Amino acid sequence: MSSMDSTPSANRAHIAFFGLRNAGKSTLVNAFCNQQIAIVSDVAGTTTDPVSKAMEILPLGPCLVTDTAGLDDEGELGAMRVEKTLKVLESTDIAVWVRNAEALSDERTLKNEELWKNRFLDACQRRKVTVLEYGRGDSVEAIKEKIAAIKLEEDPGLLDGLVSDGDRVTLVCPIDESAPKGRMILPQVQVLRAALDRHCIVRVCQVEEFTDDGSLTITDSQAFGRIKAANLTSFSILFARQKGDLEELRRGLDAVKALKDGDRVLIAEACTHHRQCNDIGSTKIPKAVTKLSGGKKLEFAFASGKEFDLAPDGKPVALVVHCGGCMLNRRAMLSRIDRCRNAGVPIVNYGLLLHAVLSKSALASGEAAQ
Repeated sequence: MSSMDSTPSANRAHIAFFGLRNAGKSTLVNAFCNQQIAIVSDVAGTTTDPVSKAMEILPLGPCLVTDTAGLDDEGELGAMRVEKTLKVLESTDIAVWVRNAEALSDERTLKNEELWKNRFLDACQRRKVTVLEYGRGDSVEAIKEKIAAIKLEEDPGLLDGLVSDGDRVTLVCPIDESAPKGRMILPQVQVLRAALDRHCIVRVCQVEEFTDDGSLTITDSQAFGRIKAANLTSFSILFARQKGDLEELRRGLDAVKALKDGDRVLIAEACTHHRQCNDIGSTKIPKAVTKLSGGKKLEFAFASGKEFDLAPDGKPVALVVHCGGCMLNRRAMLSRIDRCRNAGVPIVNYGLLLHAVLSKSALASGEAAQ
């Protein structure tokens, strides 16, 4: 089954297994998935990078199961492995702590286990992550049944509060040099599905064919300024609204206008792709930031995928401009926003930024995408 036919990882419940080295995490993951997902050996530190497997657990639904490196890994490489493990926690909905069997017979190992477990539980509590515990020899089916019975909070719908069942919706999907060949991009597909789930009548067109019929119009953010519609938003703004904190992202617009010469701006995208000429992240967004800042001389840094560092190369940033986050689950996007808030770094969304620059409507002051 191709990735276009399956549930995206961002829409799956994220289940991750944590513990110390040699606790039996990989063995459990393999038994849990009934497949050889992770390499298993008696050598401590065998798992070096998070390993994930998409699967279905009923009645919970589509899930992403992840094995991680031991939290007690040592040395310079070990510290890097632990850092990656903690990044997994940022997107985890259900965490399973795998007890170290040796801790039952060795006092020193037991103290080490309790130390790391308490740190882990504190981190989970701060993030409101559901935690279960498994010990070597426990029933794999029992832990699977416990996970399947957990009722996770559902994400807000992409169109909640914007349309009623049976309404008309218009999707404006430009086909330009950045459009993938022979298919639509994931945000367009997911918004289309959300509209169909509400039995809406959906019209799909390009910019040149658009006429305003009074319906909710959802456009690619780069087309703001070319689309004149009374009820207008963008795919990026809808995802920012669903995945994160739209009010916090909107406040970031004021920070763009307050940038000073020499400030550093991080352009962050949740996906990884080959950047082309006139790419939105590396070309259009920096131009938009520069314009909205009043022409300030700025320095730009770029991040994609799971990388999200507020001080890349050791140099802190003054602003983050983030994509809609369709490749992240809500927990991961909110975690990024919280990291920015705690560090005092404003964050704004692609769609909000482009609307403020490319159109003259009052979106930036809060009249759209409510």
